[in-house]
Amino acid sequence: MNILDKIVADKRTEVALRKTLIPVKQLEQSILFSKETNSLASALKASTSGIIAEHKRRSPSKSVINHNLNVFDVAKGYEDAGVCGMSVLTDGKYFGGSLDDLLTARASCNLPLLRKEFIIDTYQIIEAKAYGADVILLIAAILTREEIKTFSKLAKSLNLDVLLEVHNEEELHKSLMPSLDMLGVNNRNLKTFEVSLDISKALSTLIPDDFVKVSESGISSIEAIRELQPYGYKGFLIGENFMKTDNAGASATEFIKALNL
Repeated sequence: MNILDKIVADKRTEVALRKTLIPVKQLEQSILFSKETNSLASALKASTSGIIAEHKRRSPSKSVINHNLNVFDVAKGYEDAGVCGMSVLTDGKYFGGSLDDLLTARASCNLPLLRKEFIIDTYQIIEAKAYGADVILLIAAILTREEIKTFSKLAKSLNLDVLLEVHNEEELHKSLMPSLDMLGVNNRNLKTFEVSLDISKALSTLIPDDFVKVSESGISSIEAIRELQPYGYKGFLIGENFMKTDNAGASATEFIKALNL
């Protein structure tokens, strides 16, 4: 059983429990549920840097990244730095995140917020909207084509942007459909955790231009972004690079300044 299977098995148990604690009707009555959303896809199209900065305390591949930074400061810092959007990890067991992190980020900035989560149930999409997200992540490796269709259509009906993540050609072909806004290529091999930008380069020509192209994982330098831009990538998800410093916002500010030189 690889790490992804383990995460998904735990997630099914967790979501089943959450459904019993907070019914969908209650989520739909939350103040944030009726809030207008902020499109990440539009922000990326209009941007020269395309940085989506992440709040992430730890990960299965790196264990602890940073437990000292609070979400409020990180979100404000990222917004001041001029990032296009913020990704908030809400998985507790493997990444040390929570839905409260999403609420805090929402209260502290006006950036488009991506709920970074292992979505396996429509409940989590309604939850994302209720907790202030503007974008959801769907991971092709853990979903069938039917699920991708159902989940992305529900997200669009709630005015949420959809970022679909793929790791290879097979996942890409399974996933292409009009209810997606962005296609993210994860440069990390989920079985070995090795990272290579060649994955983004190889898949770039297979992604139709209707979708905003996003490259994820292993992007820690200006050079990596400059290397990927000619392949049509408009978005770059950066997590550990900013989070492993004492001041994620300041680190993002310097990075974007250098990128725009």
